Amino acid sequence: MIVCKRIYDPPSPQDGHRVLVDRLWPRGLKRERARIEDWVKDIAPSDELRRAFLENPSKWKEFERRYRAELKGPEKQAILDRLRELAKSGTLTLLYAKRDQEKNNAVVLKAVLEEGL
Repeated sequence: MIVCKRIYDPPSPQDGHRVLVDRLWPRGLKRERARIEDWVKDIAPSDELRRAFLENPSKWKEFERRYRAELKGPEKQAILDRLRELAKSGTLTLLYAKRDQEKNNAVVLKAVLEEGL
């Protein structure tokens, strides 16, 4: 099972394997409080794409399309495979910092991972 959760929300035993999928460390959050097993910066959107979306959140569909294209790169496949294996063995929680719970990179990543299961 794959779930998305804001990293600022309290950790829960039901979270299973907690993986931060943002390129930047969340502001004001101490590593001890985050309680993550992995921080997979390389699966996050490119800085260019991240900045473009921050400047214009109304372009969600374009962000989603471009991020999916980035995830098709050969260097991303090993990471996607590893995350899928974690999801097969228990709950995988994709952690993100953005306030918007519906429009963030973890939501897109979750959909891509589930399509490959």
